[in-house]
Amino acid sequence: MKAASRLEADSIGSLEVPTAAYYGVQAERASRNFEITHLKMSPVFLSNLALIKKAAASVNFKIGLLTKPQADAIKTACDEVIAGKFAADFIVDPIQGGAGTSANMNMNEVIANRANELLGGKRGTYDLVHPNDQVNMAQSTNDTIPTAGKMTTILLSEKLVASLDKLEASLRIKADEFSDVIKMGRTQLQDAVPMTLGDSFAGYASMVSRLKKRLEKATMEMHEINLGATAIGTGINASQYYEDHIAGQLSKLFGFELKQADDLFDATGNLDSFVEVSGALKACAISLSKMSNDLRLLSSGPRCGFAEINLPAKQNGSSIMPGKVNPVIPEVVSQAAFLVCGHDTTITMAAEAGQLELNAFEPVVFYQLFESFTALTGAVDTLVENCITGITANKGRCKQLKEGSVGIATVLCPYLGYQLSAKIAKRALKEKRSVRELVLENHLMSEEKLDCLLG
Repeated sequence: MKAASRLEADSIGSLEVPTAAYYGVQAERASRNFEITHLKMSPVFLSNLALIKKAAASVNFKIGLLTKPQADAIKTACDEVIAGKFAADFIVDPIQGGAGTSANMNMNEVIANRANELLGGKRGTYDLVHPNDQVNMAQSTNDTIPTAGKMTTILLSEKLVASLDKLEASLRIKADEFSDVIKMGRTQLQDAVPMTLGDSFAGYASMVSRLKKRLEKATMEMHEINLGATAIGTGINASQYYEDHIAGQLSKLFGFELKQADDLFDATGNLDSFVEVSGALKACAISLSKMSNDLRLLSSGPRCGFAEINLPAKQNGSSIMPGKVNPVIPEVVSQAAFLVCGHDTTITMAAEAGQLELNAFEPVVFYQLFESFTALTGAVDTLVENCITGITANKGRCKQLKEGSVGIATVLCPYLGYQLSAKIAKRALKEKRSVRELVLENHLMSEEKLDCLLG
C-alpha cells in the first residue's frame, strides 16, 4: 500500500511528500537528486545547525521580527531536533550539490513543520511559520552551513584531544614500567646503540603531546565564524542588530566562544582553515601509524622476529595457521591513518576548487573531515584500551639481542677508540661471538667496567 502523501511546491515545481514527514519538498527533491553515499549527515553537525536556528530566532525576536509564539515554537522545535527527535527526517545525503542548501532547507523544513504543529497548524502548510521567511530569517546557507561545520569541528576536536590525552598517559605509564629494560636501538632497521624500552615509549608520549598542541592550534581558527554574512559577506537581509549580536547569542548556547570574522567576504569564500585542521589530523594520523608500525616490528615473531614486546592477543590471526595471532590493533590504526590521508587530499582539492565569493564544495569537505575525526578518535581509543595498556616486555629477549649485537661496540669508543672498537665489532660478526666476550678475552677492560657500560 502506498503511503499517504501531501503535495508541496517550490520554485522548481510540485512534488509529493509523505504526509507524516517533517521535512518538505526541497529535502524530498534533494534526497532524489543526491543518492550518493546513502548515508546520513553527521548528527553533531545537524545539532549545531539547529542551534544556529535557535540563536537566530532569539535575536530576531528581540528586534520584533518574530512574534513570541513564533520564536518560542521555533526554539522548542530546535531543542527537539538537538535531542535527536527527528533524526529520520534528515534525509539529504551528506554529499550534495549546492554548497549545502539542501541540508539547510532540510533543517528549515523540519523546524518549520514542527513549529507549525506546536502552534496548532498542519505539516506542509507553513502558514504560521515558514521555512525561509521565519526559520531562515537573516540567514543564508552560505553562513549557516560553514558555521555549523566549524562548531562540529570544535566538538570533534575536543573529543579527539581527550582520547589523545589518554593515549599519552598510557604511554608514559609504559615508559616508567620499561625504564630499566635495556634493548638495542635501531636506525634504518640495523643495530645502532643501546637504549631502554622506556625511552621508546617516552618518545611516543612526547610525540602525542605535540600532536595535541598542533591540533588545538589549528582548531582555534574554527572559533571565527561568518554568521551574519548571509549570501556572500554583505549581510544582505540581516539587520545590523542581528549582525552585532548573533555570534554572542550562539556562543551562549554552544558553550564555546565564537567570534564573527573581521572580513566576512574572506570567511565566506575561503576554506583554508578547514585545510589546516585536516593537515593537523593528517600529521596526527601519520605519526600514530608510524608508532603502530614500530609496535608491530617490536612484537614481530613471536619466535622468529624481534619479539622485544608482547602485544595483547585480541583476534585469531588466521583461518588456516593454528595459534597465529596478528597485531590487529596497530593494523587498524594504520588503516584509519590511510583514510585520513585520503580525506585530506579530498579536502585540499575541494578547498582549492571554490570560485569567487563562495566554495560550493563544503559538503564533501565536512563529510570527509568529520569522518577523519571519527575514525581517528576510534582508532586512538582502541589503541589505548586494546593494545598499549596490555603491552609487556620480553626482558630476556631484549638482553639477548643486545648482547648479540655489535652495535654495543659504539659504547666502547670513548674508552678504546674508534678503530679498536670497529675491529672488535668486525671480528664479532666474523666469528659469531659477542663483543663482551672479545673485550674480556683480550683484557681490554675489566668485567666490572664492561658491565657498567653495557648494562
